Amino acid sequence: MSIMESMGKKKPRPRRSFTPDFKAEIVKLCRRGDRSVGQVAKDFDLTETAVRDWVRQAEVDAGKRNGLTSSEREELAALRRENHLLREDVEVLKRATAFFAKETR
Repeated sequence: MSIMESMGKKKPRPRRSFTPDFKAEIVKLCRRGDRSVGQVAKDFDLTETAVRDWVRQAEVDAGKRNGLTSSEREELAALRRENHLLREDVEVLKRATAFFAKETR
């Protein structure tokens, strides 16, 4: 790779997680209106996309916008995990049934 090719590529930022309280404060700053979402993101070294997502989710949670609330998203994720585990259990039982069916012949 030439020097010119490597100069244009940035290292991906490591994934960070933020507390709900921090997100709520950022949303509150955006709603005040004295700074744009982009400026708030820049001031706190956040991506503008993440801040916009937080603002959008806060609007859904407040009932100002259609969509899944945070609690509904958590419940959906838990149900999907449980569904995945149950499907795995069914597969194991199918294999066990097939195994024991062979043994009894």
